[in-house]
Amino acid sequence: MGRRPLLPRTAPRLPALGPAVLGLAVGVVLALLAAAPALASSYRYWSFWDGAGGNWTYATLGPSMARPADGSVQGFRFAVSKDAGDVAAQPRAAADFQAVCGATAAAPGTKRVALVIDFGTPADAPAGGAPPQEQPRTACARVAPQATAAEALAAVAKPLRYNGAALLCAVSGYPEQGCGEPMEDAPASAVPAPGAGGDTGGGPSAGLLAGVAAVLVLAAAAVRQSRRRTR
Repeated sequence: MGRRPLLPRTAPRLPALGPAVLGLAVGVVLALLAAAPALASSYRYWSFWDGAGGNWTYATLGPSMARPADGSVQGFRFAVSKDAGDVAAQPRAAADFQAVCGATAAAPGTKRVALVIDFGTPADAPAGGAPPQEQPRTACARVAPQATAAEALAAVAKPLRYNGAALLCAVSGYPEQGCGEPMEDAPASAVPAPGAGGDTGGGPSAGLLAGVAAVLVLAAAAVRQSRRRTR
């Protein structure tokens, strides 16, 4: 007997989803996208900077976590900023330790931290407010070796004000109210304040992701049901 010719294998064809299921999936996704609030692209807040060699870089730790070494330079700037590390929101004075702390001698059991405190411009001020001074203020803080940048700032620029998420809201009492407000009329509840532990990158919300997951579950159930009907 001759051998039977081998037939080419074909991939199994998955049953198509019904129009009703597809319509439901599309409708749910569109509804979720329409309900997702637009995120603000700017904030008015105190940003925190590390200084070295006359230059500034956006700090990777908040002032209550950072523990600068003796000879460090830290900067604080109140401004309207779109992105973390926005060059336009850097302190407007050089990060120069000698210029700030050169006249302060080292002492056992302490460290010196040069601080640049920039209250920003009138354009950065909240409505009806004004910066207490338009030029940056500098100060040399002498603090304990384990002191944080926040403690160094408190040594020279009280009163400070923080919110419940440990976000720095005011330096030397400025501004009197508010803390990291989103700009461009975006709903405040939709936008986490900078440094408050939320993601400000404009990614999808948890509700949107959950909705998409629900659509995928519905689609998978429809596939299983269609397979049962074709058996």
